[in-house]
Amino acid sequence: SFAKVAEENNYIRPVIDASEVIDIKQGRHPVIEKELPIEAHYVPNDILLDNEKQQIIIITGPNMAGKSALLRQTALIVLLAQIGCFVPAEAARIGLVDKIFTRVGASDNISLGESTFMVEMTEASNILNNVSSKSLVLFDELGRGTSTYDGISIAWAIVEYLHEQPKARARTLFATHYHELNEMEKNFSRIKNYNAS
Repeated sequence: SFAKVAEENNYIRPVIDASEVIDIKQGRHPVIEKELPIEAHYVPNDILLDNEKQQIIIITGPNMAGKSALLRQTALIVLLAQIGCFVPAEAARIGLVDKIFTRVGASDNISLGESTFMVEMTEASNILNNVSSKSLVLFDELGRGTSTYDGISIAWAIVEYLHEQPKARARTLFATHYHELNEMEKNFSRIKNYNAS
């Protein structure tokens, strides 16, 4: 099945090593590219994450710009590579990942007394308690379940923790509408800002 999918969809053999680098050139989302209309083409993206210079990427941009797709695409390429499948990219170097953590979307569990904010904080807490420097962390709109300034403060604190705690220094993609987080690049050496359009 992997060989058939790779041949039919122009996948390439990734390089997998023990580094803490994820370097994907012209990566594509394997599901979205198949669901697009025939005349449309998925816009490929490069991702470079490492624990020395570009550990955390803050991604801003308007709705429907592709922020969430980029996060999911990165996770899928890492997962496909580690289960032995070729990947949708021109080239990919994947440093082994021990865990992929995601905090994506707004959901609640009101029947159990859990608000959107409670679910969000429980999931974020689980990530921070189990993350390692070998992990991949994907946050999509963290902090949106509460007021703006509280949300910004929570998001800032979590990003700062992932940057500053040696045991938690995970490769992280953080999609947000909080442009205030772009200020972090000035004070934290491994945080970089990118804009999706």
